[in-house]
Amino acid sequence: MKGVLMGRYDIRLRPRTIRGRDTLITAAVAVLVLSLLAIALDKITRSERHDTAVAHTELAARRVATAVRQGTLLHPIPEGASGVRYLQVVGADRRVLDASVPAGGWPPISKVVPSPNNRVQEFTECDVMGMGCLTVVAIRVSPDRDSVVIYAGSQQPTILAGLYLELLLACGVLALSALASWAAWRIVGRTLRPVDNIRRELAEIGGGDLSRRVPEPSGDDEVARLARTANATLDRLERSIRRQERFASDAAHELRTPIAALRINLEDLFMHPDDTDVERTAQAAIGATDRLQSLVTDLLLLAQIGSRAETVEPLNLTTLVEGETRARRQLLNSGQDPIVLGTRLAPDIHVSGTRTYLERLVNNLLDNAQQHAATTIDVQLTSGETSSLLTVSDDGPGIPRSDRGRIFERFTRLDTARSRDEGGTGLGLAIAYEIASAHNGSLTVDDTPSGTRFALRLPLPDTPPASR
Repeated sequence: MKGVLMGRYDIRLRPRTIRGRDTLITAAVAVLVLSLLAIALDKITRSERHDTAVAHTELAARRVATAVRQGTLLHPIPEGASGVRYLQVVGADRRVLDASVPAGGWPPISKVVPSPNNRVQEFTECDVMGMGCLTVVAIRVSPDRDSVVIYAGSQQPTILAGLYLELLLACGVLALSALASWAAWRIVGRTLRPVDNIRRELAEIGGGDLSRRVPEPSGDDEVARLARTANATLDRLERSIRRQERFASDAAHELRTPIAALRINLEDLFMHPDDTDVERTAQAAIGATDRLQSLVTDLLLLAQIGSRAETVEPLNLTTLVEGETRARRQLLNSGQDPIVLGTRLAPDIHVSGTRTYLERLVNNLLDNAQQHAATTIDVQLTSGETSSLLTVSDDGPGIPRSDRGRIFERFTRLDTARSRDEGGTGLGLAIAYEIASAHNGSLTVDDTPSGTRFALRLPLPDTPPASR
């Protein structure tokens, strides 16, 4: 269960934020690890201090025992080194025969009497004359029944006498765990701050203003890549929305004329059937309908290019261009215009793309050349290191440099010197440009001594994206 219901309230056992969860995990891990370290430190400290105290106490007791056996014991007994202050010589009748100054007047330090078989014993005695706990070493001087016993005691540090060391280590564990939790809270918060900024910016971006972008932090970590991906998604979304807005604007603007013409013809035929030339009116209506159909088809194509997934496949660009120019040559031969179509195509140039789109692109370039050529159209296809190059040239009037950028805009028409006849939707070059861009290529107007030359560059399939 994610939470425990208590009355009307839902107490969640799991923090709702990444920052809270990471901080909680850090605190739990810190408490566990530091507790294990504290337990180990407690055992090591106690063991080390105990062993040291026993060694010093036993050394002092053995010195007194040696002096007793040799009859050289001083009175009072000198205190031992390293804090061994409590020394006693106790007879078999449990009377204190001699002692150091601090232990003078005391009863025997301990009731433990080493046996003849185990003449040296070490242990801890607490509550000895109000001195707390002592580390005591008892040595039986000889195996005899009436042998004296040497007691040597050193006072344990207060921190080791009770639970003071454990309490101190517990406080250290809590303090360090709190510090680790605070550091995790700050570090995770600082790390996630760009994510929160991205979230707030995305929340404020509305459909009316798609030009805003989320802040991109420096570096190449996960947050920076997230910001770049979000901005790339916003770029695609903005282009898609702009494409739809342009489609709606273009449709509203350009469809008005043929629809109005069609309506006028039909109203004239309906209101004045006797005074109207039915055949002429029908032909005009069909012409308006044809133009309307062409406009709708081209506008829908422009709206679809790049906005939906298309089938991308390896294509032989040479074969594709050769097929389109062959069909165009047959059309020119059947017409009255004396236009010669020449081709020079390098063999077996392969690209990746959508066949229907690339066929439409080549056809639009040929349509444009046919519309403006005086006598000749020249098509060339070559291949470079990173891209293929298709040029379509005509010997008609050239395009001024100032107009070369806007000829790829929708419904752009230059002066009548560039046109052989009326007709067309004004979307052919715009469609060709969008198709080239959707294939990571480019469509430009190159400099030429006379006429116009369009250059289509498409990347080769094995070209790295950076080189494109």
